[in-house]
Amino acid sequence: MPRALIAPSILTADFGRLAEQVRAAEAGGADLWHLDVMDGHFVPPISFGREVVAAVRAASALFIEAHLMVAKPAEQFADIAAAGAQRLVFHYEAVRDIDATREHIQAARALGCEAGIAINPETPADALFPLLDALDEVIVMLIRPGWGGQQMQPALLDKVRTLRARANAAGLALLIEVDGGVKAHNASMCVDAGATLLVAGSAVFNDTQTPEEALAGLRARIAP
Repeated sequence: MPRALIAPSILTADFGRLAEQVRAAEAGGADLWHLDVMDGHFVPPISFGREVVAAVRAASALFIEAHLMVAKPAEQFADIAAAGAQRLVFHYEAVRDIDATREHIQAARALGCEAGIAINPETPADALFPLLDALDEVIVMLIRPGWGGQQMQPALLDKVRTLRARANAAGLALLIEVDGGVKAHNASMCVDAGATLLVAGSAVFNDTQTPEEALAGLRARIAP
């Protein structure tokens, strides 16, 4: 069994050859898809919406998680789920209120999806402690969200350690994913901190390697 799963993000893929690149990454050993939906409000960039989610769904049978970097995540849930996403992840900072956050989690589940929360670099891990038993996944952002190609901030891995210790103490089978700047040279560091999923964008889709070569390099670094 691998120590962690790899979830390619398509932000740096060639959208003119999206289906081809998706199939290449799947052939290279991608475990699931991480699709960043950005609305131009919660984060400045606009990325894509349901049409691209549906295109990835048509090109691949792998599990799809949608990372909703949007100001009003619940308004996007139904469209993104209908397009093929199987896990809906929204930002703690977009909702904040604990009761409203629980309502978002329930809304995701009502659509037949798993539910996750992402936290920005400034949000402490313990902000999520009251919610961990209701979640399938937490994403710890290791960069400011919104742009690919940034350098990882290794100090933020302390939040992964804190969440892993809390989940283990409570007996929770919580997925902890890291997102931002994950490369072959630091992937093992993330797994050692307690991450069970790694988002890899430019580490997989770049101008120097094929997706198959890039994934092989990542997988070698996190082998048991």
